[in-house]
Amino acid sequence: MDDKLRIDKYLWAIRLFKTRALATQACRNGKVRWNGKPVKAAKPVDVGERYAVRTSAVERLVEVQALPSRRVAAAEAPDYYRDLTPATPPRVKHPSAFYPSGRPRGSGRPTKKQRRDLDDFMDPS
Repeated sequence: MDDKLRIDKYLWAIRLFKTRALATQACRNGKVRWNGKPVKAAKPVDVGERYAVRTSAVERLVEVQALPSRRVAAAEAPDYYRDLTPATPPRVKHPSAFYPSGRPRGSGRPTKKQRRDLDDFMDPS
């Protein structure tokens, strides 16, 4: 294992990013934070440090457990970090899930026929 490892190389090695260039770009764009502050890609990583990493739409909080000497297999990656990301709240079901037979008739927007009837009622001329 290496004594020093750059943060971009570490994030790539534990497979949080597909390429090292993407990890470097994430550091450059402020998507990797340490103690609430953005870090540069060349920052050396130490065991026990915690980083907030935003990948696509997910913000992950990871703690460094060990430093890999090379990119590790996906099955081995969790040995090198601990995921401290809080659990996400359950998603709200789509309204159609509440009405298996479809939306109840008469709720929501009026149909074209109902709109015409309303127009005739409001303007009987």
